[in-house]
Amino acid sequence: MTDSRIDGASSGVDYIAVEESAPFRELKRRQRSFVFPMAVAFLVWYFVYVLLSSFAPGFMAQRVFGDITVGLVFGLGQFVTTFAITMGYVAYANRRLDPGAEQLRVDLERAERGEA
Repeated sequence: MTDSRIDGASSGVDYIAVEESAPFRELKRRQRSFVFPMAVAFLVWYFVYVLLSSFAPGFMAQRVFGDITVGLVFGLGQFVTTFAITMGYVAYANRRLDPGAEQLRVDLERAERGEA
């Protein structure tokens, strides 16, 4: 059995056309314009940390304050960076992605009901 909600054939909505539409492409472009640069920046930051811990142990072992070392600060910075990127993406998505996605959803629901 085929569920008409999944099949799409009975709804009359051409999902391929929606995917190729200008609003959907713009939504994908906006999402990628945040995700890709942020992923590259985080990966560079992560690999710098790994490489420094492997090839510059003296630098990473330098004490910053008491028993706190540069390596520990950088390691904890990985967690801070992860949370900051997540919070930044949520704010970006709420501001720049969600309104367009909501409009696409409304348009698709109207088309499925035959109100287009």
